[in-house]
Amino acid sequence: MSSSHGAHIWRARPVAVLCLLAFSLARADVRLPRLLADHMVLQRDAPLRIWGWADPGEHITVEFHDARVATDADRNGRWSAVLGPFAAGGPFEMTVSGKNRLAVHDVLIGDVWFASGQSNMAFSLKSMGDWRTGVNDADLEIARAYFPRMRLFQVAVRATPLPQEDVAAEEGGWRAVTPETVAAYSAVAYFFGRELHERYRVPIGLIDASAGGTAAEAWMREDSLRPFAEFHSALADLARATPKNEAAYAAYVRRKVSWYEQHGMDDHGRIAGRDIWAQQDFDDSAWPTISEPRPQSAWGKDFNGFSGVVWLRKAVLIRPEQVGRDVILFLGNSLQDDTTYFNGKEVGATHGYVPERIYVVPAKYVHAGRNVIAVRLVGLRDNETDASLVGILAGKLHAEVGGTAISLAGLWRYQTGADLRDLPVADPRVLAAHPSVGGAPTALFNAMIAPLTGYRIRGVIWYQGEANVDRAAQYRALFPALILGWRHRWGYDFPFLFVQLAGFGPELPESAECPWAELREAQASALSLPNTAMASAIDIGDARDIHPKDKQDVAHRLALAAERVSYGEHVVDSGPTYRSLQIEGSRIRVRFFNPSSELIVKDKYGYVRGFEIAAADGKFVWAQGKRVGQDIVLFNDTIREPVYVRYDWGDTPDGNVFNSAGLPALPFRSSVPPR
Repeated sequence: MSSSHGAHIWRARPVAVLCLLAFSLARADVRLPRLLADHMVLQRDAPLRIWGWADPGEHITVEFHDARVATDADRNGRWSAVLGPFAAGGPFEMTVSGKNRLAVHDVLIGDVWFASGQSNMAFSLKSMGDWRTGVNDADLEIARAYFPRMRLFQVAVRATPLPQEDVAAEEGGWRAVTPETVAAYSAVAYFFGRELHERYRVPIGLIDASAGGTAAEAWMREDSLRPFAEFHSALADLARATPKNEAAYAAYVRRKVSWYEQHGMDDHGRIAGRDIWAQQDFDDSAWPTISEPRPQSAWGKDFNGFSGVVWLRKAVLIRPEQVGRDVILFLGNSLQDDTTYFNGKEVGATHGYVPERIYVVPAKYVHAGRNVIAVRLVGLRDNETDASLVGILAGKLHAEVGGTAISLAGLWRYQTGADLRDLPVADPRVLAAHPSVGGAPTALFNAMIAPLTGYRIRGVIWYQGEANVDRAAQYRALFPALILGWRHRWGYDFPFLFVQLAGFGPELPESAECPWAELREAQASALSLPNTAMASAIDIGDARDIHPKDKQDVAHRLALAAERVSYGEHVVDSGPTYRSLQIEGSRIRVRFFNPSSELIVKDKYGYVRGFEIAAADGKFVWAQGKRVGQDIVLFNDTIREPVYVRYDWGDTPDGNVFNSAGLPALPFRSSVPPR
């Protein structure tokens, strides 16, 4: 602003000038990011970057411990200074001085670990909602949580189209571990940090930046995604984000919220307390159809984003010889509450996402010929996910009658309870340029990771992959690109420790394709990068719950990985790992890498489970076998010339090969057979 222009404002609008002067004075204050605050933990034995904002050219002095460093803000008002390294200890005080003086109190020096990923990392110790029931022994774990030299920082969930300068923080920033502070914190991160704290007796700082239901690409830098052509269109949409677009999106949200307040829970299928649309004889022939289950990439894209009451109906044929038996419905999961009917009779209802819908239909409700399943789904107001049966695999949607399976995957009739003709609809260009939390490429990195990459960390723990399970081949390249992109942004090759997906879902027939197994294989391939380690959770999953409650063992295995990779300890941090196979006539001998550990088969008689073998045609059958020394020898009388072998290749497999440290053998396949 020129001096003449300023003089004009002073004469014409003195009040406005006073406001401008007040704003100028506010800008003169030295500011720190939310991460550099009271109770923080700084990384020991490493150079530490302290940064913030001030007036352009302002002289800044940082004093900490026995160090004093001076610097000047650049022309954009940004400044940084490097101190240290320092040994573990504290508490200390830091002062930052410019035109004003800031004091940061109760600063510890120790080890800082960064936790990220999706819901299994975000999963807290104590139940924080209808679909989170807490970890094993939650009350006891919380009651024992008093560690004043362990500190927690929770990054608030945000998604933005462009990298931000600072994060939003939950609960005001850094907090010491107490029963009150830890209950809502990441269980995996807390248990991991606690084990390291008790082992090494140094302060531990944990930074949790995780969000449920999120895909890997949302956590990646833009330049890391550029090699992937499939993301170019989404990146181009986000690049068009402008203040005008954000204002248009905010206006759309206001209109939509207003509409939901008036019509969100309308239900034309329920009249005078009677569920008309559940009845067997209701004519749904004019209803549109939708394919269930839908992949995660399709969630929120039907019904114009409506998330109120939606009815789904499907007819099933019961043969005469099946009458007189109960029917069991397997309906997968849903993001919404459901009430399920069979021929107009209510047979079950479930509140929340996690529980798999399994309902028994009494035989008295079943008759020969056409029977009708109706599901009434009630979504959360404007939660950006429409009603759907979201079992990951089509095989989850089926009925069973006397041991015979009837597929329920495919076309269902549907109708929304509310009339959607006046539901506000945004300009597609406005929606495209506004990132969603779950999967918009770069959106979570921009808001939750980029602002923190100046903060020195010891390493990263990562638990994610469920949202990419239907894109395992892509994940094989995407995940390493994420790791390398983060390291490039931080500026050094910190340890990156990650969890291989736990078991989830029913076991599949022999030779069935298994996206979960392929995703685990893609995760394991990232071990080719230096300074990485993987904690397997294959044996501690839950076939009916995508969020298994045993987070203690997951954290322990990550801690073992940290002890080896980051702290240089000689510990066994992995179960038996496939090395090679040898064909011995009609048998296959499988060899493992077992550093410093003995191969264990958890069976009274030494018989193995979880192995399949195949001939050259690639059709796998279950194998029999036993441990022979440090090897496993397998056979199946129907396979005379075995070629391939695989282990724990399923959703929730039950393999029983471990090492003497109690760690499970890693799932593997010897090679990719023909399809």
